[in-house]
Amino acid sequence: MFDIQRVEMTWGGRKLVLETGKVARQADGAVMATYGETTVLCTVVGVKQPRPGADFFPLTVNYQEKTFAAGKIPGGFFKREGRPTEKETLVSRLIDRPIRPLFAKGFLNEVQVVCTVLSHDLENDPDIVALVGASAALTLSGVPFLGPVGAARVGYVDGQYVLNPLMDQLASSKLDLVVAGTVEGVLMVESEAQELSEEVMLGAVTFGHQSFQPVIDAIIQLAERAAKDPWPMPEKSPTVAAVAEKLGAFAGDFRGAYMEPQKQVRHEKVASAKEKALASLSDDERAIGQGLFKSMEADVVRGAILDTGVRIDGRDVRTVRPIVSEVGVLKRAHGSALFTRGETQALVVTTLGTGQDEQVIDALAGEYREHFMLHYNFPPYSVGEAGRMGSPGRREIGHGKLAWRAVRPLLPKKDAFPYTIRVVSEITESNGSSSMATVCGSSLSMMDAGVPLARPVAGIAMGLIKEGERYAVLSDILGDEDHLGDMDFKVAGTETGVTALQMDIKITSITEEIMKVALGQARDGRMHILAEMEKALTTAREGVSGNAPRITTITIPKEKIREVIGSGGKVIREICEVTGAKIDIEDDGTIKVAAVDAEASQKAIDWIRGIVAEPELGVIYTGKVVKTVDFGAFVNFLGSRDGLVHISELASSRVGKVTDVVNVGDPVKVKVLGIDERGKVRLSMKVVDQATGADLQAAESGE
Repeated sequence: MFDIQRVEMTWGGRKLVLETGKVARQADGAVMATYGETTVLCTVVGVKQPRPGADFFPLTVNYQEKTFAAGKIPGGFFKREGRPTEKETLVSRLIDRPIRPLFAKGFLNEVQVVCTVLSHDLENDPDIVALVGASAALTLSGVPFLGPVGAARVGYVDGQYVLNPLMDQLASSKLDLVVAGTVEGVLMVESEAQELSEEVMLGAVTFGHQSFQPVIDAIIQLAERAAKDPWPMPEKSPTVAAVAEKLGAFAGDFRGAYMEPQKQVRHEKVASAKEKALASLSDDERAIGQGLFKSMEADVVRGAILDTGVRIDGRDVRTVRPIVSEVGVLKRAHGSALFTRGETQALVVTTLGTGQDEQVIDALAGEYREHFMLHYNFPPYSVGEAGRMGSPGRREIGHGKLAWRAVRPLLPKKDAFPYTIRVVSEITESNGSSSMATVCGSSLSMMDAGVPLARPVAGIAMGLIKEGERYAVLSDILGDEDHLGDMDFKVAGTETGVTALQMDIKITSITEEIMKVALGQARDGRMHILAEMEKALTTAREGVSGNAPRITTITIPKEKIREVIGSGGKVIREICEVTGAKIDIEDDGTIKVAAVDAEASQKAIDWIRGIVAEPELGVIYTGKVVKTVDFGAFVNFLGSRDGLVHISELASSRVGKVTDVVNVGDPVKVKVLGIDERGKVRLSMKVVDQATGADLQAAESGE
């Protein structure tokens, strides 16, 4: 019934298995990829005919994690998986980026790749397994995919590269890098690093590229046994060639339009040139002409850069656009910055909160809390457009995560700075690399809020124009250079080293030599940007903003936690309601008290200390009578602690009736005479001067 084909290999000390022919047989390609005990089902389905009038390649990648893979039931009311999590969105992008450039040019049929996590051993992250499985499924499917692609994760522990480190190993690794590519070269890099040098980062990319070559060989072995017949390659229509020749007559108009340095004016001139070119075509030819404009524009822009070294806006290949950095632009925000680089601008705002503001994340590997969040928003007005506003898309989530990775290695330890930090980047203008503007703005905004970053962080986006053996690496690319170029290479870091690196290649691969040039040029650009940022702020401000809560940390004995919380949380709720402070209690007895008003914070701290304090023998306290009985009065004298003043200890003279001396609510001064084994406290009023609080007993003894 099943024609099962299987390839096994040992990779990074664990078994990798690629199997096809048993599950999802109606898909064009289906591979069950298993690494360790993590299993991902990867499927590919392609539509046989392109949509009429299609002028782009509709590829969709969906990575999805099923909670049963880790033996869990989903949280929430419906108890089933819902909208994609941030992890699912990021891994979908991770798979999409290296496979998209490898489809045949002119192939416009819809293709959907679905990767479903079926088993998770909590040791091997499914993302690499899914990427390898998707590559294998595409290679088997017959669609015009010029792969296969391999991928690997690289760690850096004790000065050594580690292939596919286990999830718990990453905690001690200075690097978490994912690299994907073909036999010839690298297509995609995604990483977070602890200020590593450019040489170490390049070495990690090379190590990963070499390490996944056996995986590519395994996919080829599987394809030799089980690949379907290849789909016919898209043929270039003679009509397309004729239209391209007609449009060539207007190349001069496009060159003139692209000499305009200002983005909006340039786009108007380009649109005018397109209208003029389309007017020369028949109605049937215009649809074809629309699809040819991008290649025509690319030829003009790319040729000018390679021939003259001069870019669209008149810069050479290494110059960074003018930068203006400002901080404290929003008076009520805890921290704010406006970072402008050319026609790209980010308004970045930092808000400080308490442990109650931490994000609870329910992941396959287990629930955890995140105290640092960075959110990136890209409204349509930032590029002069009117568009739909909604929940963040894949691009916004991806750019926000890249900036998060870039800044996170410089954050102070949580025990030294116990705040929850949320950074929001609003892109107010965009013409290239708004994610790197977010990195710069985030660094400035957090320092403005008083977050003690170890060092400022900056980022820069690099581009590439490559034709044959000729190439040019571009620093601080414009939006048009991104769209028409061959590489988007983002590097973020400090003056000490790299903290994040993301690379996407639009051609089949790039060489180690080009990456080395790009990293070196990026470092020069980063140093320049850091120097410009220092004009606004060099280090974090002393203390947090006056609008932010002040957090004071105290420690109490663990056995006293129950008393502070109270039955059903009654005590801690009362403290918060009366004082206005926020209180977080941890299992080890650490208590964090937060309030904007210092008086409210101190009031809450005193209240807590009163609850947990133990009465000391011979010490005098001020208390209040809470109850009277025939044999004495009960006095609340230390937090919630009550003690008994026996009728014989109320006054130095004989007392006939307790209420002759005290009544409920009276303030009194008492001395602790004794504490029995059950914790009951004996108090005395007669040995204390009720006016001054002096110890009469000590005075009589001459002490």
